[in-house]
Amino acid sequence: MPVSLPPARTAPPPLDSSAPVGSTVQYVIDTLTNRIVSQEYGLDERLPSERQLSQDLGVARNTVRDALDWLEERGLIRRRAGSGSFVTYDPHGKSVSLAPVAAETGPLQLQVMRGIIEPEMVRLAIISMPPRAIEALGETLSRMEGVMTDAAAFVRLEEEFHRQIAAGTGNPLLIACYNLVIDARRQSFRAAMYRRHLTPSRIAAYQRAYNALFNAIAARDIEEATEFMKLALIEDQKLLMQED
Repeated sequence: MPVSLPPARTAPPPLDSSAPVGSTVQYVIDTLTNRIVSQEYGLDERLPSERQLSQDLGVARNTVRDALDWLEERGLIRRRAGSGSFVTYDPHGKSVSLAPVAAETGPLQLQVMRGIIEPEMVRLAIISMPPRAIEALGETLSRMEGVMTDAAAFVRLEEEFHRQIAAGTGNPLLIACYNLVIDARRQSFRAAMYRRHLTPSRIAAYQRAYNALFNAIAARDIEEATEFMKLALIEDQKLLMQED
C-alpha cells in the first residue's frame, strides 16, 4: 500500500512499516522519527551529521541519506546545502497517530504478541547481528544509563533498544511486525502506567536487566538472552495487574 503524504507539513506520518524502502532504511526512518516526535531533536534543531548517524545506528551513510530523503519528503526535516538537516516537525501540531491495528490492540493482546515475538526475535538477532550492530546496541544502552531519573526518555531509549534487536534479525517481515508492536506499546494506557510505576529505583532495576541482556547478546548466549526477554514480559505483566 503506498504511503500517503500527511495533510499538514507539521504533522508526521504514522510509523508505517509499509514504506517502500528496505528494512535497514526503515529502521533508520523509524529511529529518527521517534527522536523527532519525542522532541529528542527539537523544532529547528540540527540533526547529527550523516557520518555521526551512520556510526550511531551502525548503518552505511547511503542508508542514512535515503532515510533523510524520506523524512524530508514527509515534512519532518529540511535539508540545507552546506548546513545539514534541521527539524521542521512542530510538536504543537497534530500528534502522530497509531496504525489502526495497533490502536485496536488491548493490553493483554499486546502482551500475548510480545510473548510470541520477542524471545524468537532475540534468538534470531544473536545468530545474525554483526559486531558493529552489537556495538550500536551497547551505545544505546549507555544512553539509557544517562536518563535514570527520566521515565519518558528511558522508555524512548528502551524502544530503540528493542528496535535495534529486531533490525538485527535481518528479517524484514519480523521487523515490520515488531514495528506494529512498538506502535501498540505507545498507547495511552501504557504511557500512563509508566508515569505511575516507572520510578528511579525501578528504572535502575530495568537497567541492570538490560545490561545482562546485552552481555548475553554480545556473548551469543541464546538461552540466557531469551530467558531475559521472558522475565521482562513478566515484569510488564505485573505492572498491568497493578493497574486492574
